[in-house]
Amino acid sequence: MAEINFNVSDYDVAPRSSFDPLPKGDYQAIVTDSQLKTTKAGDGEYIELTMQIVDGEYSGRRHWERLNVVNKSEKTQNIARSHLNSLAQACGVPNLKDTSELHDIPFMLSMDLDRREEGKNKVMGYGSLKAAPKPAPRPTAAVGSTKKAWER
Repeated sequence: MAEINFNVSDYDVAPRSSFDPLPKGDYQAIVTDSQLKTTKAGDGEYIELTMQIVDGEYSGRRHWERLNVVNKSEKTQNIARSHLNSLAQACGVPNLKDTSELHDIPFMLSMDLDRREEGKNKVMGYGSLKAAPKPAPRPTAAVGSTKKAWER
């Protein structure tokens, strides 16, 4: 036993983290951890991803996603590999060799509420944060013209 001199009234109670699902929306996130694990039945493998929101009101919140990349159901396996492909593209890693290559690269995480499991989120997709090139500015009026662009 460890003897300590600790008076609980000297400290505030630490705020509890919310485990409520995130509202439907897009969130800037990063992958903080990834592991390849064997399924409980032992007949497949999944990648467990730990993702963390890094911007906005929910910064610091985490989401765990499992991608069944080796599964007896070809449909399940293809869905998981498609999600992994989307995530890799969003992170700018087109030739993924190791899931650690996805770590700490910001991407857009689209979330919704899971209709099958109340109180849980479902990943709807992944997107790149790289801005598309801005189009060249369009002239508003011909040189020497006195008309405004909306008066033409």
